[in-house]
Amino acid sequence: MQWLTPGLGIKRWIIVILTGTTLLGIGFAILLLTFNGTQPDSVISINFLPMPFKILNPTVKGIIFTGLGLGIILLGIWRLNRALLKPFVRPGSPILDAVSSYRRKERGPRVVAVGGGTGLSALLRGLKNFTTNLTAIVTVADDGGSSGELRRTIGILPPGDIRNCLAALSSDEALLTQIFQYRFSSGAGLNGHTLGNLLITAMADITGSFEEAVAEVGRVLAVKGRVLPSTLHDVRLVADVRLPSQPEGKLIKGESKITKVSGQVNRVWLEPDNPLAFPPAIQAILNADLIVIGPGSLFTSILPNLLVPDLAEAVKASRAYKFYVCNLAGQPGETEGYTCGDHVRMIEKHLGGRLFDLIVCNQDFQSILPEGVDWIRPEEGLEDDYPVYFSNLVDHERPWRHDSDKLAQVIMDLFYERTGPLANREEF
Repeated sequence: MQWLTPGLGIKRWIIVILTGTTLLGIGFAILLLTFNGTQPDSVISINFLPMPFKILNPTVKGIIFTGLGLGIILLGIWRLNRALLKPFVRPGSPILDAVSSYRRKERGPRVVAVGGGTGLSALLRGLKNFTTNLTAIVTVADDGGSSGELRRTIGILPPGDIRNCLAALSSDEALLTQIFQYRFSSGAGLNGHTLGNLLITAMADITGSFEEAVAEVGRVLAVKGRVLPSTLHDVRLVADVRLPSQPEGKLIKGESKITKVSGQVNRVWLEPDNPLAFPPAIQAILNADLIVIGPGSLFTSILPNLLVPDLAEAVKASRAYKFYVCNLAGQPGETEGYTCGDHVRMIEKHLGGRLFDLIVCNQDFQSILPEGVDWIRPEEGLEDDYPVYFSNLVDHERPWRHDSDKLAQVIMDLFYERTGPLANREEF
């Protein structure tokens, strides 16, 4: 009975539907009586109708009543749906398009994206146009900037990469997301923190749980998908770096310090070295149809997730297709001089075995990169060792980053090509 509360704009259309149903019933009754050889006027009183209508042939009367009733019913249903859906549809967006898009994405594949930083955000921003069954698994090894400061002073897990993913998955990346990503100046007394980081921190204090805080902030931003930390343990990234002055190698502790050291990274690991994975992250991986690893910083965004033992084992055990998206440009201090194959082999070296079903590489090298940054190119013979797909993935305004729409379209096309009725995974 609450649906009959005044002011909802629903009752009038219910009455319209009931009126149309009545007319439709009268029309069917007239037609049935006529076909049975009975005069409808002797059974159904239609004295309220004007004289020209009364003298019409009974079959014509039945058709008119039936058509009129059906039309009124359709009008009532259409307007009732508009009244019910209007509060949930963005202004200027047709209701049919909104409902169709929602249903299509709701039936989309279960995709898990693993990584961190701006690369993962760019990927999610494109994939959300294809499916709402998205899960982003993000590293919590960040110890620089606003996240590092909050981690040291408050003891919270670093929220920075998680904040970027929440913003990328937001249904409306306009004003609300811009506010969420707003960074205070250091002179404001907030040490350059972003509002999103502070909001996640405050929500963690209110709910008493970091993972619950992320979920609640996701609801505020109307996020389509989930963002999960790879682990809830306070982990630290450690790297064995070969420096020009120390060819035997030097241990560098801390993600922010690793990115600033000019040397060759031989190996990275976590301290403590056996953190437990976040259980929902493992469940998402095992239930996935597609796992996308990258793009993102190889040593400080991607590998920190895969160095969580339980999570790495879940990726290996999952029956999902596993795609690796290679970065566009080398990262100073991490992957200078790396090829596409070098990235893949470094991941396999850390995980101890072959992992990927497909490597996605860029083939557009026409744009001009900033000074000191070089393209990551596929080496000769890469296709002999791995299944590789080449495509133009460059955002020409920022050529060192992927174009979200291009990347997502390529990934989904490749996935559907391999899961269609003619797909054969053994051949793949």
